[in-house]
Amino acid sequence: IQLQASGGGVVQAWESLRLSCAASGRSLRGVATGWFRQAPGKEREFVAASSRTGGGTIYSNDVKGRFTISRDNAKNTVYLQMNTLKPEDTAVYYCTADGSIITSSLRDESAWDYWGQGTLVTVSS
Repeated sequence: IQLQASGGGVVQAWESLRLSCAASGRSLRGVATGWFRQAPGKEREFVAASSRTGGGTIYSNDVKGRFTISRDNAKNTVYLQMNTLKPEDTAVYYCTADGSIITSSLRDESAWDYWGQGTLVTVSS
C-alpha cells in the first residue's frame, strides 16, 4: 500500500482543517487506518485510528471530541477532520495503514506497516 497525505497548512487557533490520505496499491476495505503526528522536538504520537472493519474508531485524549477519522472506500481515501485547532496541534501528521494489525495495537506506532510521507500542520495563536 502506498499512502499520500495532503491537506496540511497554516491556520489560526480555533479554525478547522481536513487532512486526506489517498491510498494506492490495494483497497482499504478490511484495512485498519490511522493518523500519528510528530511535533517539533518531540516523538511521534498516536492521534486516531479506525479498525479494519472501519466501524471502530479510537482517539488520543488530546484530540478526542475535536478530531474525526473517516474513510471513503470508493475513493480509497482516509480523512482526518480537525476542528477547534490549538497551537499545540502543530505537527507533521502521518497517515498509516495495516491489513493485519489487531485492535489492541492500534495506538502502537511500531505495529503499523505502511506510512505516508507526512503533511505539516501549523496552528498559530
